This record gives sequence, structure tokens and C-alpha cells, in this order.
Amino acid sequence: MRGKAAPKRKIQPDVKYKNLSVSKFINYVMEGGKKNVARSIMYGAMDYIKEKTKKDPIEVFERAMKNVGPSMEVRGRRIGGANYQVPVQVRNERKFILASRWILEVARGKSGKPMSEKLAQEFLVASENEGDAIRKKDNVHKMAESNRAFAHFAKF
Repeated sequence: MRGKAAPKRKIQPDVKYKNLSVSKFINYVMEGGKKNVARSIMYGAMDYIKEKTKKDPIEVFERAMKNVGPSMEVRGRRIGGANYQVPVQVRNERKFILASRWILEVARGKSGKPMSEKLAQEFLVASENEGDAIRKKDNVHKMAESNRAFAHFAKF
């Protein structure tokens, strides 16, 4: 073990939707401590989803996060002088973190629109099981599947 584990902080639900997942996602959107900017981006994306699809934006957000979150990933493990990519199950907290990271990465990579619109578009396509974030998840699953032979090394 490399020192003490970081303490788990209690995060308050967000102001508008009273949802813990939205609050966590706002924290991932935030850059440079500018939480109000991150809130306006996230709430703008939610309003855009509500306006365009007439669906509940929380439902679309939750479905997108569920679709993008991977169930398996590979971890490097050194055994007998060789490094193996060992497939392991992904915990729920990590699923959310990876899904958030991938969705934001794709949204930030696009250009020409405001961030809230790009984020809303990414939520919409991810909730339909399409888009670049889903492709990233599929690549991670393929990697885990192709390294299934090393699953007996898993000790995490």
C-alpha cells in the first residue's frame, strides 16, 4: 500500500435537480475552480435536452452514463518479469468516473458550438448507444475480451 487512502468526501446534491450524479458530473466539468461556469454548462445542456426532445433530461443523462460506463477493463500486472494486461471487473464508482471522463473528452474535442450544446448532443447520442464515447467503451471491452487468457492473474 502506498500511504493512506484519500478520505471520501460527502457531496451535496445539485441545486436544480437534487441529484447526486448531476452534482458529481458538474464537479468533473469544472475547470480552475469555476463551479458557476460548470453549473451553467450542465444546466444549459439539460435545458437543451428538454427543449429538443421533450424528454426528462435526468433520464437521458442517467441512461447515457449507464450506456457509456464499462463493465470490464484491463489493468497492467507485472508477473515474473513480464507485464500482462489483466481484465478486471469495473466498480460502480469507477464506471461513473470513466463515463464522465469519456463524455467530456468527446464534447471538449468538438468545435463550433457552445459547450452546453456539445455536452447535450453527446448525452443524446450516448443515451441511444451511439457516438464516440460508446466507441471508446467498446474498445475497452474488446481489449478486455482479447486478454481474457490472462484473467487467472487477476488478484485485485
